[in-house]
Amino acid sequence: MTQYLLSVHSVEGAPLPSTDEMRQMFADVEVFNDELRSTGTWVFAGGLHPADTATVVRVSAGDVLMTDGPFAETKEQLGGFWVVEAADLDAALALAAKGAAACKAPVEVRAFDATPNIE
Repeated sequence: MTQYLLSVHSVEGAPLPSTDEMRQMFADVEVFNDELRSTGTWVFAGGLHPADTATVVRVSAGDVLMTDGPFAETKEQLGGFWVVEAADLDAALALAAKGAAACKAPVEVRAFDATPNIE
């Protein structure tokens, strides 16, 4: 089985869902999470605070520099994620479709790199 990252993207400036819509999204995501757990594909998942709450840490020549805000200056940011185990890309894409429907946001699918570390 391969592990895949299903990353949920949020779009800056997009209209915020109503309270009722948010409640429904949370309920739908929990149903999806329960399905992942019951089928053994669940590894880990989490939602993230907005990108403007991020701190970027850089190290250059031994100096540590911390800056507020997201690393990338873009309107689309990572809003949450699932790590799942799936037999292949098609299975991961099917899970992503269910996740996207549940959270009402785009979901990007990427396999974890299984290449061994080179010493």
